[in-house]
Amino acid sequence: MTLLTRRQALAAAASTTALAACAAQPVAAPLAAAPPPPPSGPNPAAEAQATALLDSIAENLLRLNPESATSLGIDKDARAPLRSQLSDRSAAGQRLKRELLRYDLARAELLPSDGLSHSTRTSVEVVKSAYRTALDGLALPYGDVPVGGWRNTPYVVIQNVGAYLDVPRFLDSEHQVRSAEDAQSWLARLARYPAALDGELERMQAARAVGLIPPAFLIDKALEQLTASATGLSLARLADSKLAPYPGLPMEAKRIIADRVLPALRRQIEELRAQRAQATDDAGMWARPAGTDYYRWVLKASTTTAMTPEEIHQLGIDTLRSLHGRMDPILRSLGYTEGSVGQRMLAINQDPRFLFPAGDAGRAQILSFIQDRIAIIRGKMPQAFRTLVRGNVEVRRLPPEEEPGAPGAYGGAGSIDGTIPGKFWINLKDGHDHNRMSLPTLTHHEAIPGHVWEGEYSLKLPLIRSLLSFGAFSEGWALYAEQLADELGVYDDDPAGRLGYLDSIAFRACRLVVDTGLHHKRWTREQARAYFLEQVGNENASEVDRYCSWPGQATSYEVGHQAINRERERARAALGPRYDLRDFNSAVVAGGNVPMDVLARNVSEYVRTTQA
Repeated sequence: MTLLTRRQALAAAASTTALAACAAQPVAAPLAAAPPPPPSGPNPAAEAQATALLDSIAENLLRLNPESATSLGIDKDARAPLRSQLSDRSAAGQRLKRELLRYDLARAELLPSDGLSHSTRTSVEVVKSAYRTALDGLALPYGDVPVGGWRNTPYVVIQNVGAYLDVPRFLDSEHQVRSAEDAQSWLARLARYPAALDGELERMQAARAVGLIPPAFLIDKALEQLTASATGLSLARLADSKLAPYPGLPMEAKRIIADRVLPALRRQIEELRAQRAQATDDAGMWARPAGTDYYRWVLKASTTTAMTPEEIHQLGIDTLRSLHGRMDPILRSLGYTEGSVGQRMLAINQDPRFLFPAGDAGRAQILSFIQDRIAIIRGKMPQAFRTLVRGNVEVRRLPPEEEPGAPGAYGGAGSIDGTIPGKFWINLKDGHDHNRMSLPTLTHHEAIPGHVWEGEYSLKLPLIRSLLSFGAFSEGWALYAEQLADELGVYDDDPAGRLGYLDSIAFRACRLVVDTGLHHKRWTREQARAYFLEQVGNENASEVDRYCSWPGQATSYEVGHQAINRERERARAALGPRYDLRDFNSAVVAGGNVPMDVLARNVSEYVRTTQA
């Protein structure tokens, strides 16, 4: 399909951008599920109309985010031009995004739901939810609002946000070079990289003009990382490794880097220095223009619920209390009997029994340990799922220049055709950030049965479903995956590993308290670190900084986790002896990545069809 012209988008942009009402109830109540549709079968004509619309919307979204086509392995044939393009990060690009989202949302809202299958109806509802949420976010004067993504941030460029991080990593791990044509398109993207940087620069300057300046401590981190990038050494090495078989191209790449990329990076550095001169150490959104409104929106976007900051804060406190009750006897069995749970976790995390060696030797052991855990859990998947996927995963260390501002790990599925494996990216700046207690559950979270595993089910759905995701489902599932590993017996002979799993959930519960503390209760950075240290035995300094740059995102994990468990209990109660864990899990992942209200409807459909 041809992308709509600007004139067409503007003409059709009359739809409302009001945020859809969330169906999730307060934390103690089960999620409300809409009554199932009548059991009449789908109408072929209605299905065809909806499928064509969903395909059209997906193609428009790919044109806004051409990197997604490459990551999914679908930048071929009619989509081949996308392989040479990067997303437009300028203010004009943001305006076009808004116009196109309004147009496609209006089309989705006009589509009749009668005659659609449950699966197709779900895909339409997912589009409407993602687009309404994104449009509400884009109406606020803030930095990065993804469409159906998790990385909402008020800042255009900061220690974990920006083209200076995204583009080199993408050119390294996602854009494969297997032919001269691939090499030319890689070079074309490198040539577009300076425009991406300058597009961001324009928006950074506009933000500074209205007083939207990040905390000083985040700017310091970003400046350190940008300065490292501005040497050009890593990018030049990458160009050599990607383009070496093609004479002349490595030198051309280095000219682009020297003449265009590095000056653009230096321009961003100068802008951040100008912001640094005006910055304060106030950590939360409450200290930014319209920050309270932004935080209210970002909590809805992150959790896909209507929970208030106070409700989320209290949920974290209550969950921590329950988890500490489970951790205490395990700590005692391992010889840690004195002090609070947090104090004992601080001590046990320094226990040589559970540490990897420092330096490169330890890093190698960590990577080998992860592979062993993947092999163990892979063999247990038939006990938990009726329908299996491949679990195509590659374990990679984060680029060292990215490590200072990055989280401990992250992961996700690969391409639709399997040529690009899913990734488990792990931060190895300090080997002691990971130990033998914590690493098993991290592996289950990021790889199997977590992000990589769950993501492969979405790849089987209509293309638009691979382009849209919701943090509460993604991260909620990943925590549920940690729980599944425990339920499947991986820690039956490993009490330290079970302690690591419970500590992982406690850490996510602590996030609920800290994130709302920073942005709603006006906590300082130091208060947030102190709370982490008290509750989980680690001040998690880089994590606290992450919550300052990605407000609300950290709340999605445990809110989503508890929502999935509530749905599981609802299904179990409704089905009685017909309930089977494998069927429930398969129904959840087969429904794809969805907001929590849509998850409830998917579970209702699973219950209805099982009872039929």
